[in-house]
Amino acid sequence: MYAVIKTGGKQYVVNEGDTIKVEKLSGEVGSTIELGEVLAVGAGDSVKVGTPVVEGASVTAQVLEHDRGKKVIVFKKKRRKGYARKQGHRQDYTSLKISSIKG
Repeated sequence: MYAVIKTGGKQYVVNEGDTIKVEKLSGEVGSTIELGEVLAVGAGDSVKVGTPVVEGASVTAQVLEHDRGKKVIVFKKKRRKGYARKQGHRQDYTSLKISSIKG
């Protein structure tokens, strides 16, 4: 069974037992959270697609860790104008292990 979930403005296709990295969510490491925005649920050939979400469907996940991603360098320059700006960014994320899909 698989599901399409939405969290942090992005969509993820998940199966039971998958580990995914999503934008930072509140929750202690080791705790269980429920992701309610399930856009589609499928098993084999049968697929339920929500409008926009599937009623009564939920995905349960366990919080594995909170961490930060790799640094991304943002460099802006205009040639011959003496303009150059350098800035770095590290995105916070949460690792989740999908424990169950209810659809």
